[in-house]
Amino acid sequence: MSKLSEVIQSLDPGKPVLIAGPTASGKSELALRVAEAQGGTILNADAIQVYADWRLLTARPSPADTARAPHAMYGHIPGHQAYSVGDWLRDLAPHLADGPRPIIVGGTGLYFTALTEGLAQIPETPDEVRRTAMQRIETEGHAALVAELDRATRSRIDLANPMRVQRAWEVLTATGTGLVAWQQNTAPPKLPLSETSALLVNAEKDWLTPRIAARFDRMLEGGALDEARANRTGWSPDLPSAKAIGAAELMAILEGSLTLDAARERVTILTRQFAKRQRTWFRARMRPWRQVDARNL
Repeated sequence: MSKLSEVIQSLDPGKPVLIAGPTASGKSELALRVAEAQGGTILNADAIQVYADWRLLTARPSPADTARAPHAMYGHIPGHQAYSVGDWLRDLAPHLADGPRPIIVGGTGLYFTALTEGLAQIPETPDEVRRTAMQRIETEGHAALVAELDRATRSRIDLANPMRVQRAWEVLTATGTGLVAWQQNTAPPKLPLSETSALLVNAEKDWLTPRIAARFDRMLEGGALDEARANRTGWSPDLPSAKAIGAAELMAILEGSLTLDAARERVTILTRQFAKRQRTWFRARMRPWRQVDARNL
């Protein structure tokens, strides 16, 4: 019996399953194996895979995957529409209340934390505050916003992640209260960790790096440049879906400002950096989760 089979057989079929892990670690295949063995609907917990305009580039489930098990919450949001963790929780709620057993899989640690620990009810950010934040990051870099955050928030968030810094700065600017202060007054979680089977796919850097490079090559072979051509009309780096790693590089190839080899190298580096941030989050916030070695998937 393989270690993977042992993991699956040890799961309580009556409990929802949470599967987190860094990009390219094999967590989606693990979700499929669980669904095939025990039943359930696979639900997306990746902040970029919600967008409709980048299927190949964001490694959304293929038709072959969706034929193996039911999937939901993938590609259901237009690329121009902002989508928050609160939006994700609202979309997830019906799947928790009724229907097949949820198998929630993805790499967005904040989604899992909000689900299992609760989410602060922070007021919506005014558009002008968000525009100011984006303009300042573009002209000054996100470090300028870090310097203006309150001490408690600086000590808790990932300061290397521009999206997290932007969100914290927007909250403080719009409400006058720091993000951490808001988080300390959170509503009860929609799905406490104790009521789930929570699996964290552990993928070390040396094992993951070649998989990251190979996956982008497969995306290119599968038609990622054609996907970029289809998205070229109306393209803007300010679109929420433009945060997909590789989107800007594919557009640069089409514009002739970047070679394919240079794009491949840049995307691989960006993805490695992203995976490192994911692993840092998981180590800090998901210690109680059961670890699964990616090499056994």
